[in-house]
Amino acid sequence: MSEHYYSQKPSTAHDQHTIEETMIGRTFTFTTDAGVFSKRGIDYGSKLLIETVSLPDQARVLDVGCGYGPIGLAAAVLAGKGMVTMVDINERAIELAKHNAKRNQITNVEILQSDLLEQVTGRTFDAVLTNPPIRAGKETVHRIFEQAHEVLVPGGALWIVIQKKQGAPSAVKKLESLFSEVVEVERDKGYWILKATK
Repeated sequence: MSEHYYSQKPSTAHDQHTIEETMIGRTFTFTTDAGVFSKRGIDYGSKLLIETVSLPDQARVLDVGCGYGPIGLAAAVLAGKGMVTMVDINERAIELAKHNAKRNQITNVEILQSDLLEQVTGRTFDAVLTNPPIRAGKETVHRIFEQAHEVLVPGGALWIVIQKKQGAPSAVKKLESLFSEVVEVERDKGYWILKATK
């Protein structure tokens, strides 16, 4: 099987780049590398999720599949008095995310290597954000939904970006089986932003 960005230890040769992206009215600088998702620039879906999500200032937030950090670090700016926990199975992504948090002087984050939500079981969050790893398969994506439901406080919300052609309608069905309310908050260029409230 070919290697994907959700490999635990990418063996792809390093190919680091520095990118600048403006989101939520702030310019971020990120170091990216081969073997991580969307290394040439933040993908449109992640940007749309960041620009759409609303988070309380003191929220405890979990970013699942954080990659080199764009969603989680932007969330940490939005929830400035809160705390963002960022998890990814990919150790290269985790190192980059830690580096990028320092580089952007964002301190209200913790960054953990974790297979899905393994490292945060028993903890609770006000919001979970994810641009799920579609290529890892529907079973993995649905496990993220199930585990997110377990760690959310009552009234907490899972925010997801997913493309229609990559299974948004079936994702909605799965979410509706778990959550009390599922709303499509935004739709643009084939991407859906879904908010599932516990």
